[in-house]
Amino acid sequence: MSEKKKSENSFWETVSVVIQALLLAAVIRTLLFQPFTIPSGSMMPTLLVGDYIFVNKFAYGYSKYSMPFSPDLFEGRIWEGEPKRGDVVVFRFPPNPSIDYIKRCVGLPGDRIQVKEGVLYVNGNAVPKVPDGTFNSDYARDLRDDIPVFKETLDGVNYDTLDEAQGTLGDNTREFIVPPGHYFMMGDNRDNSADSRFDVGFVPAENLVGRATIIFFSLGNNTSFSEVWKWPFNMRWDRLFKSVD
Repeated sequence: MSEKKKSENSFWETVSVVIQALLLAAVIRTLLFQPFTIPSGSMMPTLLVGDYIFVNKFAYGYSKYSMPFSPDLFEGRIWEGEPKRGDVVVFRFPPNPSIDYIKRCVGLPGDRIQVKEGVLYVNGNAVPKVPDGTFNSDYARDLRDDIPVFKETLDGVNYDTLDEAQGTLGDNTREFIVPPGHYFMMGDNRDNSADSRFDVGFVPAENLVGRATIIFFSLGNNTSFSEVWKWPFNMRWDRLFKSVD
């Protein structure tokens, strides 16, 4: 075989490998795990701006929003699974499904949800809430020190929330009754979260993308992912491969 022929074969073999790798990556991203970047401080202290997480997409089954570009191929969900109270969920913002949101699921279909004096109530029962130290934010838009942290326990799931001020708009709400096929979501940063208490409203099952599972990368000090030279100095080493609770 001539050198030219060998070179051509090698080229097409390389192209084939690249195409196969891209197809495999697309399948994994569509059906199994999708990387997601935390865009705001609404889930502090559980998730920080600069955290990069994997989202388990088969946890709740699949809808059109599970696929790239959200093609309108079918309605509802297939192989549907239901979130549990306490899950951290990525979903499409109901008023504008082109936007991804991430919050904690606190209400299932049929639940009665209310916040009274900063305490979350589910079906008339107060979710236990105890002081758990303080938190310092390094988020450029929300630089604060010694923010009060409170640990909540919802259906056996323990997680920390922030409650900086008493008597804010989200600290006292009406009672919400979650309709069938919908969920009630709240951010752990209770005074700084646009969630189901406000314009997010109830989240349809079709809008669910997946459950947040693990932090695989994390950069502090407002470091961009592209600023590779800053990684050694701004990496949050203690957050790498930390499970999302």
